[in-house]
Amino acid sequence: MLTWLDQRTGLVTLTKDFLTEDVPGGASYWYAFGSATLFAMILQIVTGIFLCFYYAPSTATAYESTKFIMDKVPAGHLVLSLHYWGASAMIAFVAMHLLQVLLWGAYKKPRELQWIVGVILFIITLVLGLTGYLLPWDLNALLASRVAINVAGNAPILGPAVQQFLQDGTGITTLTINRFFGIHVWLMPAMLVLLVALHLMIFRWNGPAGPPIDEAPKLKPGRFWPDQMFMDTVLSFAMFVIVVALAVWAPVPLDDKADLNNSQFVPYPAWYFLALYALLDVVGAFPPAIVQVATLFATIVGPTLLILVLIVLPFVDRNPSRRLSRRPWVLGITALVMAGAIGLSWVGQRNVYEQQLAHGIIGPNATAAAATNSSGALQTGPQGTAGSASGSTASGTTPATAGPGAAVYSQSCAGCHGATGTGVAGQFPPLAGNPVVVGDPSKVIPIVLNGLNGSITVKGQTYNNTMPPWKGTLSNKQIADVITYIRNAWGNKASTVTAAQVAAGGK
Repeated sequence: MLTWLDQRTGLVTLTKDFLTEDVPGGASYWYAFGSATLFAMILQIVTGIFLCFYYAPSTATAYESTKFIMDKVPAGHLVLSLHYWGASAMIAFVAMHLLQVLLWGAYKKPRELQWIVGVILFIITLVLGLTGYLLPWDLNALLASRVAINVAGNAPILGPAVQQFLQDGTGITTLTINRFFGIHVWLMPAMLVLLVALHLMIFRWNGPAGPPIDEAPKLKPGRFWPDQMFMDTVLSFAMFVIVVALAVWAPVPLDDKADLNNSQFVPYPAWYFLALYALLDVVGAFPPAIVQVATLFATIVGPTLLILVLIVLPFVDRNPSRRLSRRPWVLGITALVMAGAIGLSWVGQRNVYEQQLAHGIIGPNATAAAATNSSGALQTGPQGTAGSASGSTASGTTPATAGPGAAVYSQSCAGCHGATGTGVAGQFPPLAGNPVVVGDPSKVIPIVLNGLNGSITVKGQTYNNTMPPWKGTLSNKQIADVITYIRNAWGNKASTVTAAQVAAGGK
């Protein structure tokens, strides 16, 4: 039967050639990261297909179907948790594989294209992680995704078009969930599978690079089967055991259902986006005149330049040696970038922890915060694993004791505009010193009542986000109190606003 099959397909011969390949320098666990990444990809595809059987992408059904998977589907919560932690495992192993190739100089001739495909695969893996964020449609999904979409929208030239493509409209709606679902389930996986096949094909053509030395390995070459495949299996199995353990003892969380009017919640990005989110906090402390430029560089220009450097690295690094001791510049710059990413991630963890304390989500005031939440439930999330996507300052104090307007502001407005009214660069405008806020009340009252969409300019800076309408959510008196508060806080000086003015719509 095997002979008959081989004569017609060549599969037996191809498999034999594949398994009997020599591994330069012998089999090593250093070479197992790529195989572990491939196993993680298979795990994500299998669990993702299972979840698609029950998931319904729309604002009316996304949260409910996710909760149904967790509560009603047999082993549904386990599979969803496997998918959740498997995403982290896949990104971690892609990063480790890319870092190992970089440190060992395996991107050099003739493996330039193999390296470039690997960099693109890393980007696609991050996009998969990002687009999967919105699908559960809980508070964290909505707020974290909104920040990511707005960051993309701030890009020069193509930014507005990218934002329009991702949202499929002026705000995050059912069309947005469907767009993210299509990207996450169909477009990115298809590209991922095709590029993995291309990556493996180029790898088979060039062969393994071997250890980072310039001369031929002195050790007797090992075989891919059974030596290297055994090590690949051991690492992949160890990763799977860890993912299963995390899925059992730390199952995926599900916060309250997404609510555009809830600004008290502190969203928490995944660990692989912590550094980028922390940058938003860092540049937010810059002088107002340069905040927008600094934000653009930190979130768009900097990451894009880093990707371009990685892609052109094989053509720029003309040093023929692969020895670690003979490549100080590449290794030194790599160490600096890694130290910066780890440091920023730590800053992100610290900031979200402080924000959760300030909002009463964790700590002694957590019960009181739960009572003021729009849904009445305590909002949870991995402690210390979030960036400050909400826009409130980590070190500022919410003015909760400065009158009824301050209390409304603390609960409903500080999450976007910040506890001290500083806003978030490019997303939420500052209220301190804002001419619309302190000007004619007939302008600010309709904004609070009816919300605001699209791009606006405040003090020469452009902001592009969605403000929800508070009419029907807050009473006329609460709206009057909070407008009076923001017109007289943080150095602002303006007249009070009455409930009658709010009832008249500011006329």
